[in-house]
Amino acid sequence: MRDHERNTTTDAGIPVSSDEHSLTLGPGGPNLLQDAYLIEKLAHFVREPVPDRVYHVKGGGAFGYFEVTADVSQWTKAAFLNEVGKRTPMLVRFSSVAGEEGYPDTDRDVRGFALKFYTEEGNYDLVGNNTPVFFVRDPMKFPDFIHSQKRLPDSGLRSNNMQWDFWTLSPESAHQVTILMSDRGTPRTWRHMHGFSSDTYMWENAAGEKFWVKYHFKTEQGIQNMTDAEAKAMFVEDLDYHRRDLRDAIARRDYPSWRLEMQIMPYEDAADYRFNPFDITKVWPHKDYPTIPIGRMVLDRNPDNFFAQIVQATFDVANFVPGIGPSPDRMVLGRMFAYADSARYRNGPNYAQLPVNQPISEVHNYNKDAPMRYFHSGSQPVYAPNSYGGPKADPQRYRDPSWFVEAAEIMRTAYEAHREDNDFIQPGTLYRQVMTPTDRDHLVGNIVGHLSQGVERFIQERAVHEYWAKVDSDLGARIAREIGLVPAR
Repeated sequence: MRDHERNTTTDAGIPVSSDEHSLTLGPGGPNLLQDAYLIEKLAHFVREPVPDRVYHVKGGGAFGYFEVTADVSQWTKAAFLNEVGKRTPMLVRFSSVAGEEGYPDTDRDVRGFALKFYTEEGNYDLVGNNTPVFFVRDPMKFPDFIHSQKRLPDSGLRSNNMQWDFWTLSPESAHQVTILMSDRGTPRTWRHMHGFSSDTYMWENAAGEKFWVKYHFKTEQGIQNMTDAEAKAMFVEDLDYHRRDLRDAIARRDYPSWRLEMQIMPYEDAADYRFNPFDITKVWPHKDYPTIPIGRMVLDRNPDNFFAQIVQATFDVANFVPGIGPSPDRMVLGRMFAYADSARYRNGPNYAQLPVNQPISEVHNYNKDAPMRYFHSGSQPVYAPNSYGGPKADPQRYRDPSWFVEAAEIMRTAYEAHREDNDFIQPGTLYRQVMTPTDRDHLVGNIVGHLSQGVERFIQERAVHEYWAKVDSDLGARIAREIGLVPAR
């Protein structure tokens, strides 16, 4: 049957008589409650949205594949990485952190870089950003950080003052804020930015040897950024610029790609490394742990339905496959709860049964019922242990990834400091040794512009004297001059 011959139906498949007119009592009379199709349409319409993500709301994504390009068996036993040339289907979602759905894609912000690998051993989800570091190192501060980037409770307006108040009282944020205030805070497109796990993870090989790792997805399109003026000009031209660019590129078969390079630290190195290697506000210098190319990611298929395949997509940080696990990185451990719980809230407890979230491997467990359940186990037992052939876990073959922790008192404390743990060293190195003179000029201009928009004077002073001057004295002096403060001596 051709498309134009299909008859509109209700959700129950029953043909309906009109797409335009509701049942009424005569041509001038009221609508009738017995118009079941009208009631169905209206009731469904007002329930169409699901709750937004709390952060990373505005975004887009596409499907593609990951291809292994180097033998990594010496580091991990993960099946999807066990053969050069092996391809694994995947989904990628890009996003902005702070803005809502209607926000401009090009607003100054960190960009999310979330990956779902549909492996033969189950889904492996990896979330990160287009920056190798993050604003805070402890999940206790994460809700506060997000609140500071959102809207004021009284006016409903976003506030630079609130942002700088939080940042300048959280010195660990200096590295990320330096990146954010550079032109890297306004990438030209999602295709022209790197992606990083930021967090540290564990790899384990077949012999039980363990390694600490960081993921670096290097764009093969080359890094391109916008200036602050270019990004703001795009607000007027196209609020969905990044989303549209990705879709158009794939539609014209200009498939974007990234090269995966790993930093790999021997397990034993972490204990006395010069700073805490699990601190997400720090990078591992490449001279200590050079990146090793191991694979390539290509996006070659647009979603057929944005809501079903991108909005409803979930990324669970606790989704590890054998050979990959968490590390003592506190942000990883906090995200292992928060991301799955967010999915349960937004899409319901059976969110993993939605097509975009389904693994390609079979699911065998004892979960039952709950709203929107589609797959079920029929008459199979819903408890373990049982006498009727239900699935059994294998503690020998599938041990939980772990690391050794010395016996210690339970307490609330910061990371144990290593000899070079200082929040201002790495952003200072970035400013002095990595940025070009033009990059430094743009950084100063972006910081000054942001600090000049509604930020109270005492917070400006703290930003200069207790934050940027500690990153670099020249940087602090330049900002102080531009906003009319006496440079710190």
